[in-house]
Amino acid sequence: MSNISPTRSSTPAAVRMRRYRKHRKQRLRSVRILLDQPGIDALIDMRLLREDQRQDVRALQKALLGLLYRAEENRA
Repeated sequence: MSNISPTRSSTPAAVRMRRYRKHRKQRLRSVRILLDQPGIDALIDMRLLREDQRQDVRALQKALLGLLYRAEENRA
């Protein structure tokens, strides 16, 4: 009898599918949006984004989440 345990596939497609299933289980959804310069300027004006982060995708994601959280707080 072999002590070798089955390994998970590490192909890019398998990794994406595992991430997708994990996010679905956490009730997360992915949304792609186009953000124009006036939108980025507005995030900077609201102090959710620094001027030097205009091209930083992760910083833009964080700024947009911050905007959503603000809107959620204002609803309460």
